[in-house]
Amino acid sequence: MGGGAGSALKGARQRAARAPSAPPHRPAARLRAAPQDAPALTGECEVGPPQAGAGREDGRNNLHNFCHSEALPVCFLVQKVEILDWKTKKQLCFLEKVEPNATIREIRFMFYKLYPQWYPARQSIKLDPKGKSLRDEDILQHLPVGTTATLYFKDLGPQIGWTTVFLIEYTGPLFIYFLFYFRMPFVYGLDERFPSSPQPVVNTLKCFCLAVSSLACICHSFHYIKRLIETVFVHRFSHGTMPLKNILKNCLYYWGFAAWLAYYINHPLYTPPSYGKKQINFAVIMFLLCEAGNFSIHVALSDLRRSGSKIRKIPYPTKNPFTWLFFFVSCPNYTYEVGTWISLTIMTQCVPVGLFTFLCFIQMTIWAKDKHCTYLREFKDYPSLRMPIIPFLL
Repeated sequence: MGGGAGSALKGARQRAARAPSAPPHRPAARLRAAPQDAPALTGECEVGPPQAGAGREDGRNNLHNFCHSEALPVCFLVQKVEILDWKTKKQLCFLEKVEPNATIREIRFMFYKLYPQWYPARQSIKLDPKGKSLRDEDILQHLPVGTTATLYFKDLGPQIGWTTVFLIEYTGPLFIYFLFYFRMPFVYGLDERFPSSPQPVVNTLKCFCLAVSSLACICHSFHYIKRLIETVFVHRFSHGTMPLKNILKNCLYYWGFAAWLAYYINHPLYTPPSYGKKQINFAVIMFLLCEAGNFSIHVALSDLRRSGSKIRKIPYPTKNPFTWLFFFVSCPNYTYEVGTWISLTIMTQCVPVGLFTFLCFIQMTIWAKDKHCTYLREFKDYPSLRMPIIPFLL
């Protein structure tokens, strides 16, 4: 009897040992304190085993939903931005709780609140001290930075709006030219050989010279009046300002050359073009065509971009024949501009005008190549036939 009871008790213990044991109780997992990159999270969250009958896929879905719940993204949706001086590497500010989808423009305004003397247009924000400035529309999370982004600030100096810049640059040559055209006494003196005003004289050659200088004055004035009208009513600028220190350099260039070429064209001893009326007529026709073409391209480019927009699009020819040059070059406005000054060089047959034309061509070629490379970099489907400024050549 005792042996049978002992055997039964022993068998019961063996069966109990083989039976699956109940899972131990797991206490609710408390979230860690948020790292320094984000504010601390409070509250508890239970992460237990899936309910009976739920598959492994349900468990994964529950975990995915937990990770994307409203309680967690704070750790991931907040960054810090450290802004250093580009030259001394000294820390200027430390911006906390910056959202990753913040743009550089928004960061500029945050920095401006801390340093009111450096308004947004005056700031150059870079990833590298010697690198290029970041664009306003660049988004923080798309930049190669971690949870703490290090940016570099450079002061661009006082700024001036592009509309004001162009009005100053183009108004000067307009009035400076008239000082020489009307032969003010303080310009050419009071020599008896020099008439004080461009009135017709008996000498046929003198009369022809005065006609050429008058025509050149009309063309020169028309060119800059057109530029002023375009500045006010046509142009849309992707960059709102320019460093104020550059205005002196630009004015010296435009105003100085206007005075130099006007001095020789309106000089009392000026000699007319070698081929007479034929040369002048050809130059006038070329001048009018290039001015019409330049204006047409500026209008087409203005229609391509809405006011205030910085989105770049590929310019294409329109029904206007003057825009058909877009088939062959990326910057036909520069092509027409150079053509305008070539026509004035032919019309006046004057060395200073030719030198100014040559310098214009060099500068506009640099601008055209830069814009052409930008088009190629931004648009994979950019027309391969186009050249920067001269069809099939350059």
